[in-house]
Amino acid sequence: MSVTIHPTALVNPNAQLADGVVVDPYAIIGEYVEIGEGTRIGAHCVVDGHTRIGAHNTFYPFISIGLAPQDKKYAGEPTRLEIGDHNTIRECCTINIGTVQDQGVTRIGNQNWIMAYVHIAHDCQLGNSITIANSTQLAGHVHIGDYAVLGGFTGVHQFCRIGAYAMTSVGTVLLQDLPPYVMADGDPAVPRAINSEGLKRRGFDADSILAIRRAYKTLYRKGLKLEEAKSEIEKDAGEWQVLERLSSFLNGATHRGIVR
Repeated sequence: MSVTIHPTALVNPNAQLADGVVVDPYAIIGEYVEIGEGTRIGAHCVVDGHTRIGAHNTFYPFISIGLAPQDKKYAGEPTRLEIGDHNTIRECCTINIGTVQDQGVTRIGNQNWIMAYVHIAHDCQLGNSITIANSTQLAGHVHIGDYAVLGGFTGVHQFCRIGAYAMTSVGTVLLQDLPPYVMADGDPAVPRAINSEGLKRRGFDADSILAIRRAYKTLYRKGLKLEEAKSEIEKDAGEWQVLERLSSFLNGATHRGIVR
């Protein structure tokens, strides 16, 4: 396989493009960009900065990635953007490089589905198989676990964490961390239930879902203080492995506290 570059595209000769890469009309590829096998860069896309893209990704037209963060402290440091394999990123998305105030890198994992007009700010860390619907906005330093689903127009405050298999509805404003498995909505977000339908689709059995539902009631319905709820869930995680993810999240470092 060879690289296919449209005559109107501008590709810096120092950029590294693997076999099977396709660059569509009027796209711009910067000097320090690396693009993996079989990835397609859509028309009018701009890919710049110290950006490394894996294999078999599809970037739709008018995406802008790898440019400087929207952070006044940024002073031109050679920070990075890393994107894994088999991601789909739709029209007009923007993804910035990291800053030296954090790890210096924005990361997106594998098999994510990112819809049009999404903004992913500096130093965000996204896992795998995440769905982010149209016009969702992630501020800097946001962490999102595997299989999370963010509804359209969700807004996430900087330094928030979103756990694996969590879900937000359209227009949700997250000002605090959203634990794994939990569904939230509203401005500001409030917990509503567990993401039971999503868990079923991901192969969770009935007993595991029941254990998660009980843990949700412990966290949100029993009237316990947070430390009391965390202790009870940690104890239950010894019996139910599926709760280890929730317990670890609740006991992890947080800048914002949790939605509660």
